[in-house]
Amino acid sequence: MALFVQKYGGTSVADLDKLQKIAQKLYKLQQEGNQVVVVVSAMGKTTDNLVKMIYDLSENPPERELDVLLSTGEQVTISLLSAALESIGARAVSLTGRQAGILTDSNHSRAKILDINPERIMEELSQGKIVVAAGFQGADQQGEITTLGRGGSDTTAVALAAVLKAEVCEIYTDVSGIYTIDPNMVKDARKLPYISYDEMLELANLGAKVMHPRAVEFGKRFGVKIHVRSSFSQEEGTMIREVTSMEEKFVVSGIACDVDLAKIAIIGVPDKPGIAAKVFTRIAGAGINVDLIVQSIRKEQENDILFTVNKGDLSKTLSILKEISDQFGSKEIYFDENVAKISIIGAGMANSPGVAAAMFKALADKDINIEIISTSEIKVSCLIKKDKINLAAEIVHDAFMLGDDRLTMV
Repeated sequence: MALFVQKYGGTSVADLDKLQKIAQKLYKLQQEGNQVVVVVSAMGKTTDNLVKMIYDLSENPPERELDVLLSTGEQVTISLLSAALESIGARAVSLTGRQAGILTDSNHSRAKILDINPERIMEELSQGKIVVAAGFQGADQQGEITTLGRGGSDTTAVALAAVLKAEVCEIYTDVSGIYTIDPNMVKDARKLPYISYDEMLELANLGAKVMHPRAVEFGKRFGVKIHVRSSFSQEEGTMIREVTSMEEKFVVSGIACDVDLAKIAIIGVPDKPGIAAKVFTRIAGAGINVDLIVQSIRKEQENDILFTVNKGDLSKTLSILKEISDQFGSKEIYFDENVAKISIIGAGMANSPGVAAAMFKALADKDINIEIISTSEIKVSCLIKKDKINLAAEIVHDAFMLGDDRLTMV
């Protein structure tokens, strides 16, 4: 008897008809001799509507109350899906995050899972029930309801799969798998049959929206195979798992694009120890993630510091820099929101010289200027003008032949 954990996102559970179809799929899987745990998100736009309601009442709602409100979206779904299962002859039970044993820290709206006690889930499974668990939520040590932030239902599912030692964690979504690039940007995008945890982590961190990095981190840490597939078809999706060196067929596996960035430049910073530390320690303390960073020599004893942040953090970052500007004595601070990042990712890049050069040449041939470059063993990122991102996506995808089932050549 195998144990399966499945997760269905908001679009997959958007209405009662979809819930009934999911119920039939789950019951069939159980009748084939498997134990089944399903994690669900709130239906459709429910979370967005709840957020709008509370912000219509308060410009700065208490985070605790926001979590209490948002957690109700998943609770509606688990109750309805459990009822749908019972209506077709299955035995089912709905569990909130707390009832499912999910213990988190106390950071409301962005809590992290600390531990999971699976006793209640295992007891219900032993009684022949399908367990329907609420994603995106848990409870802290004081019993307060918490939510996990963006991608929280994916994280819940993978974490449960880890502690329950599930055969696989199936993430059902509105796309049929992980593609070499967003198919909305490049029509020749190709679905990958498998991808390594490290490659998927890079893609997720660099802008790919299919999986959240925290969920992939759980998978990598506990060796959970994650199958990303479509809710609306039976076709195989993409398996996220460990990949051996012999399986590293492609030098470049995928491309990620991020248009939600802003570039900030601190001009004329004195060239002395501690300046960068002061700036980025203060920014990190405000919970702001900094991405690309470049320090360049402008003239003797004077540097420029350039970096990028999420566009949503731009205003907060500029306020911090204004507050501490006297500490680093810069001559000017400016920002640019007309930027985007394109990144190539591939485990095979580590042993393949010339990959970065091939990317730079492809961009140069179309007169696309690179403003900042960042590299690691398995990725190369370039900051370019936002209005060039679609062209850049097409030419880089073509340069590495990612639309073909052939070996990528450099």
